[in-house]
Amino acid sequence: MPPEGASLILHNVDVRTMDPARPRAGALALRGNRIFALGTEAEGLPLSGPDTRVIDGRGGTLLPGFYESHVHLFEGGASLGRLNVAEVFGAKALRDAVQAFAAAKPDADLLIAYGANYTLFGEGTRITRQQLDAAIPDRPFYMIACDFHTGWANTIALERAGLIHGRDVGPAAEVVMAADGTATGELREGGAMECLSALGPSGGREALGMAGAEPGPVTPDQRAADKACLRAGMTCCARHGITKLINMDGNRYQLELLRELEAEAPLPCRIEVPCRIPIDAAGDPVAKAVAMTRDFASETISCGRVKMFMDGVFDNWTALKLEDYPDRPGFRGAPIVPPELFARLCAQADAAGLQISVHAVGDGAVRHVLDGYEAARHINGPREIRYRVEHIDNIHPDGIPRLRDLGVIASMQPVHPPGSAGLPLEPTVTLMGRESWPLAFNWRAIKDAGVPLRFATDWPISPLDPLHAIQCALTRQPWAEGLPDPRLTLDECLEAYTAQGAHAAFDEDRLGRLAPGMLADLVLVAGDLDSLHRPGDLAVGAVLTICDGRITFEAT
Repeated sequence: MPPEGASLILHNVDVRTMDPARPRAGALALRGNRIFALGTEAEGLPLSGPDTRVIDGRGGTLLPGFYESHVHLFEGGASLGRLNVAEVFGAKALRDAVQAFAAAKPDADLLIAYGANYTLFGEGTRITRQQLDAAIPDRPFYMIACDFHTGWANTIALERAGLIHGRDVGPAAEVVMAADGTATGELREGGAMECLSALGPSGGREALGMAGAEPGPVTPDQRAADKACLRAGMTCCARHGITKLINMDGNRYQLELLRELEAEAPLPCRIEVPCRIPIDAAGDPVAKAVAMTRDFASETISCGRVKMFMDGVFDNWTALKLEDYPDRPGFRGAPIVPPELFARLCAQADAAGLQISVHAVGDGAVRHVLDGYEAARHINGPREIRYRVEHIDNIHPDGIPRLRDLGVIASMQPVHPPGSAGLPLEPTVTLMGRESWPLAFNWRAIKDAGVPLRFATDWPISPLDPLHAIQCALTRQPWAEGLPDPRLTLDECLEAYTAQGAHAAFDEDRLGRLAPGMLADLVLVAGDLDSLHRPGDLAVGAVLTICDGRITFEAT
């Protein structure tokens, strides 16, 4: 190591650098916001000076800061003040949870829960407003599904939202109606769900980025509340060792809030916020994305990306399949964006040098997305744009070599498979169709084909902790005998959450690896990482997070 002094030294650590040139080390030194040097324990300590902070890692593992490649920060921050019902099943359990939550929030105009499983009242039972009325009849109550693509409301909430008798809520959305002409309480997709979130304390501003919409007039108090929500979400990310976020919903309003927050105090994480293209692509959304990219281009806050949706989810029949739904002969879903429009938008975004991320869950949606990417490549010529497909719950066998040949990145969430992270198998696995199981969430098949693979959580849809997500990836079991093993190795999972995440966003020259000259984003993990191969409570956790050379979380 060179003789110059360091601002911070971490020693007595197992440094996993994610750098093939030097995979392991025993000490790491920082100078300001850059990694200064790596070496053995003996080499690291002589670099300390009178102003150097020296941290004993107590044998922990030092990694590049986790690169969270798919998160919804505004919704995540909002969820910290909501009722989590992910582990609630049955009428009595729901009533007890909701009544306790209501008692703690006597002045709330709308009580909001999230994480609800479709089987909350049992397999084969769709949730209704009458069941929610039994939990709480006299105050508006809105419950969001575990996938955030469906919501349910009690009668009084539906009445206040003007939905009790149904109404048009826009394309690719639905207020589900009963035979008697009134709403069942089930709300499918954003256009319907936004009618309820608008009744909440934020007026639904946290959900506008999902639709690519901007808020109307915002008061100073509302703006301050929204900024506090975003900072709370980023602070939560830092507690889990996350140093860079790729937000997967976005508008200019979020970027403006983040810039104001950074002017007040350094942000706990770096963040990229895309321009979400609305379903109807009204106006000139690519020009808006170009302007956002031009106006927000720092190392901390950036744009550079457009986000679109091609389908929804299996559990409410909005995922786009290549085969009929088992319970709906002749029905396969429909693409949210018509293929011709999608291809045109991809070509425009590609020509502008923007990255493209598209939500595609069903194998039909993945095929449509790849068709659009191929069309853009044909129009503009091959370039390294690093297109992404988000989720890929299901893929046809011919889709995997197309991903590879088009240079498309698979952005996947190991906490999403049914049977993982507390999720029930039904109704998802049945609605997928037995014939599609071999390649459902099959990370191994995708990676072995040479497709770049990134991991993320999709928080608040799933728990935020990357170590929990890695545990889910390592412990996942096939749904039936004879199915292939989809798991990756521990090292592959760590790479998918660090170096590969950075590569997907063109950050590989400064993030995702621990090497001299790289930006000082890192996480110290206490506990044995090999314990992640076992299911159950986590035996590891982040104890120190450093972003841009600053300590953003330190366990006490």
